[in-house]
Amino acid sequence: MTSRPAPPPAFTAATRRRFLTVTGAAAALALSGALPGTGPASALTTARPVDDPFTLGVASGDPLPDGVVLWTRLAPDPLDPFGGMDRRTYPVQWEVATDERFGRVVRRGTTRVGPEFGHTAHVDVRGLKPWREYFYRFRCGGFISPVGRTRTAPSPEQLVPRMSLAFASCQAIWEGWYTAHRDLASRRHDVVLFLGDYIYEFGNDRGIRPGDGEEHNTRQAVTLDDYRRRYATYKLDPDLQAAHASAPWIVVLDDHEVVDNWAGPHAGSTPPAEFLVRRANALRAYWEHMPLRAPQLPQGPDMRLHRRLRYGRLAEFSMLDTRQYRDDQANGDGTKAPNAATADPARSLLGFPQERWLLDGLTASPARWNVLGHQTAITLLDTVSGPDVAVPMDTWDGYSASRDRLLGGIAARGIRNVVSLAGDLHRSVVSDLALDFHDPDSRVVATEFVGTSITSGRDGQDLDAGGQVLLDENPHMRFGNFKRGYVSCEITPELWLSDFRVCDKVTVPDGTVSSRAVFAVENGVAAVQQA
Repeated sequence: MTSRPAPPPAFTAATRRRFLTVTGAAAALALSGALPGTGPASALTTARPVDDPFTLGVASGDPLPDGVVLWTRLAPDPLDPFGGMDRRTYPVQWEVATDERFGRVVRRGTTRVGPEFGHTAHVDVRGLKPWREYFYRFRCGGFISPVGRTRTAPSPEQLVPRMSLAFASCQAIWEGWYTAHRDLASRRHDVVLFLGDYIYEFGNDRGIRPGDGEEHNTRQAVTLDDYRRRYATYKLDPDLQAAHASAPWIVVLDDHEVVDNWAGPHAGSTPPAEFLVRRANALRAYWEHMPLRAPQLPQGPDMRLHRRLRYGRLAEFSMLDTRQYRDDQANGDGTKAPNAATADPARSLLGFPQERWLLDGLTASPARWNVLGHQTAITLLDTVSGPDVAVPMDTWDGYSASRDRLLGGIAARGIRNVVSLAGDLHRSVVSDLALDFHDPDSRVVATEFVGTSITSGRDGQDLDAGGQVLLDENPHMRFGNFKRGYVSCEITPELWLSDFRVCDKVTVPDGTVSSRAVFAVENGVAAVQQA
């Protein structure tokens, strides 16, 4: 278990009270489990919503062999901080069936949703069968939700012959249409990994979609009200709803779910005491809108997000958190030459407890493929031509001792078939992960696939000037692409295939998606090759 970092001494009760007076109508919820001033009024009611409460769709997540989390939120007026619901608790019925028409319902029940969590439902359904497709829906009053499709994980001893997964990240809504999500939904994967930047916290009044200039989209999200409204804005998109409804999701967050390039209790020049209140607001809204279990419920500004999910003996997913426990970025952030600060062994991207948790879990894994689901590239990213080197301080390059401990630990412990899946860069990158990136003969111990963004960066191009520099200066890098899209993977016991799906345009609503390149990793061979 990773211990939670203690808030800095400046985060006193008086400080907390001061910030709660200025952070919006729902702000106190992020720091306590009860809504102030509701009292007995939040008792269970038999009243019915007068309008469709399922405007934000449905989702499922974190599959187990016998269960899955089902999610929805009652929000007849989704851009209202409370979704247009009153401050009462409502019964919501749920059903799970083996067929899309619900002719064979295998599980059903009722959950209570209330204002303290924005009328969100997180139903941890158990008693299902391993490696089965199921369908689910919700009812509230006279309204029925859209139908979602989900799938349980295989049993622990099962080596399934094949599974499919998709991974994606970075979906700034004002930058484009969710064409990639539409394609992802049509392929009905067994599971989807979303690796961060589900929303963007900063405001933008130069978007390409209708309504992007509305006031709630142009200001920065700081309060719980703001973050709830921002999630609702994103979740109203029909292609994103379809992607959620097509398969169970396993999610982790990155920086923009809170604020750009935050690190532990640090966020630019904002005093830590002030930032931790904002972080609590952001994490609370994140949990409310994702298909996560109760153990992931934030406790103030802290959220246990790193976790493992097994898919029998075929794959094990180690989902990482590279934000809450990291040391602050070296050298004032940005892109700089590596130096003693970036190589300092006392600094960590994951925090030392999570580093141990990761290596110990990889060592004990019985799975054929050991998958890291996380936020940003492990690979060396030299961004300048010639003999000089400049790397991003926010990626693993800014914490090279952490990277050395991870890759060195994989080699020393004999861990096989490690595949790193990441996002953040707004470009596709395929790399061999070697013990020494500066030595072309160094041993390759893992493979990395970095997926591009869903929309962030707008249309992009096949290979931009920055991408060409990356390919020229980083011989361990096998592929680069600057289009928008996602990655669809097919996994068997002997072969991993990653299909880089790219959009021709995201600045128009009717773009097309095609396969740009497919890369393969063979069982027992860390180096990647084009299929």
